[in-house]
This record gives sequence, structure tokens and C-alpha cells, in this order.
Amino acid sequence: MSRQDQPHFQQKIFDTDQSEPCDPGPVICLGMTFPNDEERRKHFLEKLCEKLKDPEFRKIEGFPIGSDEDILAMSDPPYYTACPNPFIADFIKHYGTPYDPSKPYSREPFAVDVSEGKTDPIYKAHSYHTKVPHLAIVPSILHYTEPGDIVLDGFCGSGMTGVASQWCGSAPDDYKRKIEREFKAQGIEKPKWGTRRVVLNDLSPAATFIAANYNMPFDVREFAQAGKCILDEIEQEIGWMYRTVHSFTENTKGQESEIRKVLLGEASCPSWMNIGRIEYTVWSEVFTCPDCAGDVVFLDEALDKETKRVKDAFPCPHCGSELTKQRLDRSYEARFDPVLKKSVQTPKRKPSLIVYSFYGKRHEKTPDEYDLAILERIAAMEWPSEMPLVEIPSMHMTHERARMDRQGITYIHHFFLPRAAHALAALWIKANVYPNTRIRHMLLFLFEQAIWGMSQLNRYQPIQQGRPGGSQVNRQMTGVYYIASQISECSPRYNLSNKLDRLTKAFGIDVAEREAVTLTNGTAAQLGLSDDCIDYIFTGPPFGENIYYADLNFLVESWHRVITNATPEAIVDKFKKKGMPEYQHLMQRCFEEYYRVLKPGRWMTVVFHNSRNAVWNAIQEGMQ
Repeated sequence: MSRQDQPHFQQKIFDTDQSEPCDPGPVICLGMTFPNDEERRKHFLEKLCEKLKDPEFRKIEGFPIGSDEDILAMSDPPYYTACPNPFIADFIKHYGTPYDPSKPYSREPFAVDVSEGKTDPIYKAHSYHTKVPHLAIVPSILHYTEPGDIVLDGFCGSGMTGVASQWCGSAPDDYKRKIEREFKAQGIEKPKWGTRRVVLNDLSPAATFIAANYNMPFDVREFAQAGKCILDEIEQEIGWMYRTVHSFTENTKGQESEIRKVLLGEASCPSWMNIGRIEYTVWSEVFTCPDCAGDVVFLDEALDKETKRVKDAFPCPHCGSELTKQRLDRSYEARFDPVLKKSVQTPKRKPSLIVYSFYGKRHEKTPDEYDLAILERIAAMEWPSEMPLVEIPSMHMTHERARMDRQGITYIHHFFLPRAAHALAALWIKANVYPNTRIRHMLLFLFEQAIWGMSQLNRYQPIQQGRPGGSQVNRQMTGVYYIASQISECSPRYNLSNKLDRLTKAFGIDVAEREAVTLTNGTAAQLGLSDDCIDYIFTGPPFGENIYYADLNFLVESWHRVITNATPEAIVDKFKKKGMPEYQHLMQRCFEEYYRVLKPGRWMTVVFHNSRNAVWNAIQEGMQ
């Protein structure tokens, strides 16, 4: 489906007051004046479009895999491009200061606790595989730089170095006093507060998109209104997919046909019908008993309904044999794939538990005939065209370590159950047609967080922090593709409404400043910067073979349709035939580039942790 296509359920967002807002103009960008921000985007998008047509431009090492249209859709030039940023030299020229050997500069080594700030709302606004909290980075930037200096992070991830650089100018007074006391206690000169400019780079389009949304200003109020509007529209249009009967009364007898119509969205709900809103449905893997070959729905038999703990042993519901999970055999079923138009083998699963709200209270139930009828109807619907039709390439995370093929997952759409697929597709479409570019990107920033949480990777965890209860949102195992025996299929509202509120509060602090950051997408070994132009580097290189960034980002990037070019990825990956020598060579090239762009006599802070000495030695040798 083209990004310009707008099915009937997309149109409503334009029928509200969310029409194109008037940007407060004029806008100054890199010394040029534009009537408003949309004109600024239009001007630089045209230039980026011309650049993308240059074959030599696309030959730059680490250039992401994606069409011109999709790269332009992710970009907001000149500040952010989902490819090597052709405007980065203009940013440095406009805001940087040439290296002057006659200007004195001297700083003593400085160390900070890099765990500080992990509970901060800004840090928690979007999860990423690994990141250093911005509050842990701020002291280093204050110590090694002055206001207006340019900071670089070539492995920026979610962009915390950019947030920290801007926080140096927008931090509240109580935080400033705290830092000044700490500096004084260590005998360090009082820091000079003020925003630092920052250049952020990462090989992953998923990472730079997160970093861009963290670091670029936007209208928080409009974002909150747009997000709520979309969630309300989703409720109106596909809310029937998440309805369930709370209780049956005398009034419901003989009304089976009416109940079915209401649940399927074909009739309005009468006052006598008790309909609840599903928060999440737990799907359990089905095994077979080794003694009688009967089906065993694991959650139904093994979960203690009171304590919410899984029993070590339980009787077979058919023959009474004592079973453990280790004794059970996985059951498979042939399922017709409506996208591939062929039958595929998948582990057998059944809905085992529904958790729903009714008049503000939470309830649980076993799926009834009406619930199953809704799921059957959804399964028979045409598969949403916005769902990526992308085959998962051979990679360590899905083919060697996680063996997704054994789960019947060989394409991206296999990660999603039919109901979740329709809900995510509707969210993605509505976000993509929002008229204001900056708000559109923030809506995608919000909705892409549901991709993992609404997939089959979302585990059902009834016990959290040692006790029953807790949210079932984003319970996927970090750093790996893993599908548990029980998965939680969350509704869009349950998944995103609280996240929208938290994002609104977090970004209401208004950290980001216009023209404080520029982002580029490519390898850190080829940054496109001139010699001796950077005042300070704060960076956290890839952790050897701990995290497979390109593999893990593939799921989200498939929705954006702009994929990491993993050829120059600096990791240890046996599947890609990258061992320790290759890792060391790639890291050496990156640090040579850092040395080239850093002004003589200036500092670089490297944050790195790996339990293997060989990996750390490779990093040290790369820096020499």
C-alpha cells in the first residue's frame, strides 16, 4: 500500500481539528530564513531527494537499505536524514569554531557513575537495547566542553548524548546546584551551563529515528491530542475485536444472535448487555501427552489460578498421568498463510485467558463461544496490507540462536496474531497520514513501541517482582527473539494509553532546542566530517557479541522499510563470519575516524562493558 493511500478508516483524523497547524514563522535554519517550518522541510527534502538520485551517494559505506520514498519519509532534513546526512558539513560550518592551536585548553581526567538517571522519565520514554542515561553523561560534557562546543557520538543509539548536550542548557536550578556541589567536592572548576551542539550518528535507521525524536523539538500538546484522537478512532473502528461478555443474566437468555451482532460490531450495545473491554488475551502453547497423545493446553493445566504460579507437575486432563513441561511434546498445526498463499507449520496455540475491564474494574475469564467467534472472524479477514511482507534473512538472532523457523516464523508478519496485525496496521497507517511531519514522526515513535509489545514476543508474566500482578505491556525478553509458551496479546489502548501519558509528561520538560542537533545514518568509520572539527566525543561502542543490533532492529525497521546495512557493523557475529579480528579491525577504523575529526588535545570518553577480556582488549588496541 502506498503511503498516500487512505482507506476509509484513515480519513477521520482529517475530519477533526487536527488539520495542518500554522507554524510560528519565520524559521531560521543554518542561516537561511523560511516562512515556516514546513517550508524549511520542503526546501531540504527537495535537496535530499536530488542527492538520493546520485549513484555515488548511495555507495557511501553503511548506506541503509531502502527506497528513496521511505528514506525521505523517515527524514527531517537538515537536522535528521535516515541516510548519510549531506548537510552535516553545513551544520559544522555554521556552528563550529575552527581549531585554533593558540587557544589554551586543559582538562584533568574525569569519571562519573554511568548508572545515574535510569529512572528518569526522559530516559524511560523509549526503550533501546542498551543506553547510558543522559543524566550520567551531563557531568562529562560540562567538564570537557563549554557552551557552543560541538559534541560527537558516532554510536549514538537512542541519542542520550544529544539529550545530555541540550540538558546542559535546560537543566532545572536544583539539578544545577547538585552538579556544582559535586564538582566543588572533587576540586573541579564550576561548570559553565549552556547548550552544546551535537552530532549523532548510528548505523541503524531504527536507532537514529529514536534519537531524532528524543532530540528535536515538537508541539507536545498537539502530539498528545493526535495520539488520543487516533486511539479513540481505533476504538471506534476495531473496538469490536476487543469486546467480551462480562456476565450472562436473565435478560441475555434467547438473545444469542443479538449478543453476537453487538460483539462483532454489527449492532449497538443495549443497556442490559454487560460488555467488557479486553486488555489482553493470553495464548497458551498446546502440547501432547506422551502417554495418551491427548492435547494439553499448558496454561489451563499448569497455572495455579490463585497463586498465578506454574506447577512443577500436574495431571494429564485425559489420562491422569503426571506431567511436567519437560515430558510434554510440542504440538504443531498446518495453518494457511493468507499473505504467502500457502500452508505453514506453526506451534499450536489456543486462547486460554482473557483479562478485561468492566466499569473500571479488572476481571478474568476463560474464552467463551463468543470470544472464539470473534477470533475466527478476524482470522478470516483479509490480511492488512500495511503489515510488512518481508522475509527474515539469515541472521544469528533468528536462525542460529533463537531458531524462529521452529516457531513457524520466517517472515515479519508471522510475529503477529491476526487481531494484533490489524490493530498495528491501523495505528501505523493513521500515524503516517498525519499532516505535520514532526508530529507524524512522534506518533510513529509512540506506535513503534507497540510492535514488540503486540507481537508474539510479548510473554505472559503473571508473577512480577516476586508477586502476582503487574502490567503485561512490553514483557518481551530483552536482547533476543524469544517466544514463550504463553504470550500476552495486548489491546492497543492497554498497550499505549499510559505510554502516551508518560511521553507527554516526559517531553513536556521541553529539553530539545531548534538547531541543537544534527543526525546522520551510517558507519562511524566514515562520518562525513572535516578534520579537527569536534570539541569532545562521548561514545559507547557495540559490545562485541553481547548485542546483535542489526538483527534486533530488523523487526521495527521492516515497518519503516529502511533497513540497517549490517556489512560494516562492528560486532562479533559468527553467522556473518565476523570474528574477533574483524571486530578489532572495524573498531580500529572507527577510532581512527574519531581521532581524525577530534581537535588536537581534546578528550574522548568511551563507555564500554564486556565480560570477555578479549573484546575489551580489541577495543583498547583499536584506540591505540
